[in-house]
Amino acid sequence: MIRRIAVLSNIRLSRLLYPVLFVLLAACATRESPPPAPPARHQALGRLVPADRRVDIPGIGDVPLRIWPAHGPERAVILALHGFNDSRDAWERPAPELNGAGMTIIAPDLPGFGQTAQRGGWAGTDSLVRTAATLAATIGYEHPGIPLYIVGESMGGAIATLLAARPDAPPVAGYILLAPALWDMDTGTRTLTHLMAALAPRWRLSGHELPVHVTAADDMLALARLYYDPLTLRDTSTVALAGLTDLMHQAAQAAPTMHGQVLVVYGGHDQIIPAPAMASAWQRMPPATRRDYIANGYHLLLRSRDGGVVTDDMISWILQRDTFLPSGGDLAAAAWATDQKGHAEPLPIVPGWMDWSAPR
Repeated sequence: MIRRIAVLSNIRLSRLLYPVLFVLLAACATRESPPPAPPARHQALGRLVPADRRVDIPGIGDVPLRIWPAHGPERAVILALHGFNDSRDAWERPAPELNGAGMTIIAPDLPGFGQTAQRGGWAGTDSLVRTAATLAATIGYEHPGIPLYIVGESMGGAIATLLAARPDAPPVAGYILLAPALWDMDTGTRTLTHLMAALAPRWRLSGHELPVHVTAADDMLALARLYYDPLTLRDTSTVALAGLTDLMHQAAQAAPTMHGQVLVVYGGHDQIIPAPAMASAWQRMPPATRRDYIANGYHLLLRSRDGGVVTDDMISWILQRDTFLPSGGDLAAAAWATDQKGHAEPLPIVPGWMDWSAPR
């Protein structure tokens, strides 16, 4: 089984604004794709894990949580924010190791995803950030004296960035941004996505409409679980796509004003967030930001074969912040950032449609 993300890449927006718009809209569906049935010998890949708890957030509604408790004395609590079209199950892989290090993981379905009432739509950037802030405040109240960390992957990293930049952000011990979706797209690209949303707000894009594909991770078993998980969204509404581009733009703009302790991790094989976009974000982050470069990492860092390396770096940064990261990623980050200086900005593209193929 291979999970791929379809993108419009390396083509100037002026050449494809109108033809791409109408080709996409002509090929779209209006209903969410149903979850596929896993192979008979791998039924567990399609299991629906019930929520451990639900929190009612005023103005947003019911937010399901999945919780992995720490083993032994609790040394830290992690509020884990998933990526676009993902769910609370995104943290299944690193959870055992983090629990073994004394860390509790609390992972919500963010509004618009998983089992939330807004599933398949776009709740809005403000609602996403408010959800994270409310949960952080609740967790802090329920775990007094325990350091709270907010970890965000991709879209979740963009949400965490916006939260870290707020003057009224809840008190936390630090933020970990895993391949955060910080992409300061130009006005033309954002206008395209909003035009699509305005012309066809009910249409959904699966990625099959586009000819270009990139790989989000290299661990096939982890991606098979993501593919068959009934909480995963396999297509994207035009409204959600427009919202995502706005979120990435706002987060990139907010990155220089983050406060508090921050670790940002990026993989050398990330084909979703281009290296020039991430390098630009790194350059504008506060000087105290800790940067971690994983040469063999993909966009879904924790679902890649080097996912354990990333988890070890997270644990080290949380428990022994003043030491070098076990992977050597902080030293590699300095070399990578220097190498990126002077590189051209990425061409405008329309990001992030899921495309799947699953041989049985």
